[in-house]
Parts: sequence; C-alpha cells; structure tokens
Amino acid sequence: MRIIAKAQQIAHTLTIVGLTATANTHTAIHTDNLLSAYTTTSSSLTPAARMLAGLPTSASSDIGSESATLTDMAPAVAANSDESMEEGGVGVEAQPDILDALRNECYERLNRTAAKFAAGESFCAGTFDGWLCWPDTAAGTSAYERCPKFITGFDPTRYAHKECGSDGEWYKHPATNKTWSNYTTCINFDDLEWKHNVNLFYKTGYIISLVAILLSLAIYSYFKSLKCARITLHMNLFTSFAVNNSLWLVWYFVVIPDTELVERSPPPCIALYIILHYFLLTNYSWMLCEGFYLHTVLVSAFISEKKLVKWLVAFGWGTPAIVIFIYAMARGLGGTGDEIIHCWFNSTGYENILIVHVCVSIFLNLVFLCNIVRVVLLKLKAPASIQGSCGPSHTVIQAFRATLLLVPLLGLQYILTPFHPDPGHPWEQTYEVLSAVTASFQGLFVATLFCFFNGEVIAQVKRRWRNLCFSNRARANSYTATQVSVRICWLCTCFCLI
Repeated sequence: MRIIAKAQQIAHTLTIVGLTATANTHTAIHTDNLLSAYTTTSSSLTPAARMLAGLPTSASSDIGSESATLTDMAPAVAANSDESMEEGGVGVEAQPDILDALRNECYERLNRTAAKFAAGESFCAGTFDGWLCWPDTAAGTSAYERCPKFITGFDPTRYAHKECGSDGEWYKHPATNKTWSNYTTCINFDDLEWKHNVNLFYKTGYIISLVAILLSLAIYSYFKSLKCARITLHMNLFTSFAVNNSLWLVWYFVVIPDTELVERSPPPCIALYIILHYFLLTNYSWMLCEGFYLHTVLVSAFISEKKLVKWLVAFGWGTPAIVIFIYAMARGLGGTGDEIIHCWFNSTGYENILIVHVCVSIFLNLVFLCNIVRVVLLKLKAPASIQGSCGPSHTVIQAFRATLLLVPLLGLQYILTPFHPDPGHPWEQTYEVLSAVTASFQGLFVATLFCFFNGEVIAQVKRRWRNLCFSNRARANSYTATQVSVRICWLCTCFCLI
C-alpha cells in the first residue's frame, strides 16, 4: 500500500516543480540538472504549479496577484483565489473551509498589525495570496512564512518568502508583471531526487518481474506433464502478479505523468485505480491460497485435491472482488471532497477496508507456516519403523520446502512494512530501498525459486533438450546412411552393365 503513497507524492511534487526554472530567475536555487528531467509544458500545469512558476492560473485570474492595499485585497482574493482553487490546485481545492479560515485569520492578523509602521514610512501592505498571509513588510526587506502544509510536495518546515521593493511595492514576476510569492524554497530537491530514484527503482523492478513471470507462465503452459494441483495454484498466483505488475506500469507511465488527466479524474482513471487494487488484493489472496493448500497437504492426508483447487480458485479470485466492490461503493457513494478527486489516489479512511483483507491474509499465512513446521518436525522425529511405512513422502517434503520459501517470501515480509521510520531517520532510506526490492522484484523472486530453479521444470527442460539433440542426430545419421546406400547401388549397376 505504501507504493501508492510514494507514487502520489512524487506525482504531485513533480507537478508543482514543473516550471520552477522560470521562477528561479529571482532565486538563488540552482537546480538546472534536476529540473531538466522534470520540466513540463505550461499548459499541463495545475494552478498551483503555475502560481509557483509565476504564470497566470487562468485566462482571467491569478492566485498570486494582490492589490496594493488591504481594502482592495479582500474582494480580489475572494474572486480570484477561489476560482483558481476550484480549477484543481494541488491539495487545495478539496479544502475550501480551510482556505476560508486562513483568509479570515489573515484579515484579522493584518487588522491587528495595521499601525505597525509610522505615517510616511514606506512599506508593502500585508496581503493574502491564496495560500499564505504576508504581513506588512518594510521596504527593501523580505517577509518569511512557513510553507503551507496542505500543499502536497511542500516541506512545512521550510520557509517561503516575498520581497518588498524599495518603492514599497511587492516584487512582480517579469513573466506576468504581477506580484509573486517565492515558494520554490518549499521543495526539498535532494529528497525529491531521492524519491525520483526510488520511483525509477520500482519501475525497473516491475518490468523485470513481469518478464520473468511471463516466461514462467510460458514454461508451465508448454510442458503439459507439469500439470498438477500445486502448479495450477502457482500459475494463478503468477497470473495475478503479471496483471498487477502490468497495471502498475500503466499507472506509472500513463497516469502519473498526465497531470491534466489526474486533475480531471475521469471515470476510466478511477476504474483503473479500482482494477489495480483488485489485482493487488488477489496477490495476497493467492498467497493465502498457497499457504492453505500446503498446510492442507501436510495436515490432511485424505482430501480431494481437485475439489480443493476449485474452492481455492473461487476464493482467490472471488474474495478480492467482494472486498473491492464494498470499497468502491463505500468511497464512491460516501466519499466527499478530496476523497473522490485525483483518480482516488489520495489517502483516505476507506483504505482500511483493503488493509483488513491484507492483514488477515498475512496473519493466516503466519499461522499456517507455524503449524506446518510443527507437523513436519513431529513427522521427522517419528521412529524409523513408523517412518518407513507412513513417514513423510517426497511430495510432503517438497511441499514443506516450498512452504518455507513461498510463505515468507510472498507474505510475511510485509509484517515489517508498517514499522516505517520517522522522516529524517537514518534508516528511512534503507527502509524505502528494502520496500522497493520486496515489492517490485517479488515476481522475479517467485519465478526464480518456483520455476527457473524448480527441479521438475529443470528435468523437463533437459529432457526436451535431449530429445531435440537426439532427433537431429538421428536424422543426420539416417541421411548419411541413405547417401551411402545410393552410392553402393549406383556402383553395382555400373558393374553389371560392364
């Protein structure tokens, strides 16, 4: 689930940073190398990004523009700021109550400090730019305010600033000739670059895992002799991983870069989000099915595997469908504000419906693993005479080995993911790297352990290779013998004629 949060924050942050190179004509930040990878066209920027870059937010209004006096400022902000927020500012349009409260608080603050400067002293009149309240500032100085925490991608521990010219007028951006607040310092570019690298790591992992999983499915489908209940469950699990990885790649490469699509939040985008989470849940369901099957094989000796597989197939694909249906209906009908915008990838309380399913699957797999280890150890400690008659068969040993590899690899490692280090903790980056490895390369690990390194698969490939080699050698020998026979017959015919 943390992958979604990372992708969302990176998407919003890159949107905001989009054209800060234009704004950097008035700042000391040097980010040309970093921003060259993120630069987008001005037409694709949200009003929040356009405000940061000093560009107009619409054809007729601009968030960052204010009038020179407080009396003229209020109606202008009320008209321009709200309109821009409704157009899709990052993380703002969903909180009109907060903005209204901030605006009213700013008015009260400015009224309390109205007599700060003496008559005739030059200063810039306080104003509200749609995000922050800027106090009366002496001419030739700068005002500093904490970055707004409701803007996704901004670091609230940093400061934005607004410069007051020597003439008592707020600085105007040369691109728009309108007053402008410098929010470029609100972005931690080192952290942004790190998250970009982690995001790239996820993409690479999903691509490699997808190739490995598809190759594994091709091998399982080609060798018919491998068909059995265990392989059927593996193929369903691999199919779930393949579809989930494919959808994540579509999300990363198609949805996240298209800020206009995210802002419009059309039904197809929301449908993709729901389908993506459905297959994310099927991953955990099929992990649980694998654990339950191996537990049943070890504990219950007399059971119809065909019936068991049918029930597991229905459970593996059906249960997530029920859960995601409940989630979609609850959020679609009951969600309000920022819960139903941006293609639904804003974190909300409705995610608890999905988290419950994931936690139950992981917990049950842990219980199955503990009981499997207990049962197998009891069988291995049995007397030799008993083991000779009813000891664990080769299939049981294989199932036990598969359980030790499968369940921890495919589920139990997620027990540690809730324990995320605090921001700035020395282990934070290590945690993010380990999370990226376990999540994106999971398909590669599964395909390697249970297909490429599988003894049965290796034996089938070797047998197929020998058949191909021997058949070609036999054809070559047959061709040579035919040539010799033809030559002998030709010589005999010539001898007879002589």
